[in-house]
Amino acid sequence: MGRKSDAGERILDAAAKLFAQRSYASIGVAEISAEAGVPKGSFYYFYPSKQILALAVVNRHWERQRAEWLRILTAPDPLPDRLHALFVSTRDVQLQALNGTGAVAGCLFGNLALEVSAQDDPVRARLQQIFDEQIDIVEAAIRTVDDGGEAPVTAPREAAKAIVAQIEGMVLFAKLFNDPGQLDQLWQNSMRLLGLPVRGAVPAGSE
Repeated sequence: MGRKSDAGERILDAAAKLFAQRSYASIGVAEISAEAGVPKGSFYYFYPSKQILALAVVNRHWERQRAEWLRILTAPDPLPDRLHALFVSTRDVQLQALNGTGAVAGCLFGNLALEVSAQDDPVRARLQQIFDEQIDIVEAAIRTVDDGGEAPVTAPREAAKAIVAQIEGMVLFAKLFNDPGQLDQLWQNSMRLLGLPVRGAVPAGSE
């Protein structure tokens, strides 16, 4: 076992890696502990249950993703360019996973949501909060569209929800077909959904 001070972080890293590879239900505490290189007893010292660990993994992942989404979507660029940058970032995450492991990882939130959707537990509740926060961020970006001289988007909340759902669905397709190229049409589809002209930035897959 390494230094006790870093064991909790190693367990977190191990769980994040395993959750990206397989279903949540199929992964046990013993396997997570072995992947982290710590005794099983150390797991329970830091995380009283696998559910609490899953929440920690989800929260850390969202903290990082939220920072990236805000960096991109609050930039002083036209909305089409900001959305294009978000979709490129989304595709690149899946491409990195493919290059590193041979498999597209998909979305941690989406993968877990499919498993816990029928359960009434803290993980499901937290995932609902995160998807709402994603919609909030995209909606705020959409509401700035008229700053550049474009007409405001009708029903920005519903448009934001549709874009988040499209991202989630296309990431699922990328995972299913093990092909990040499934994400290449996100930008153009979103421009059509928003009623904005497809111009300026290039589609994600053409870079």
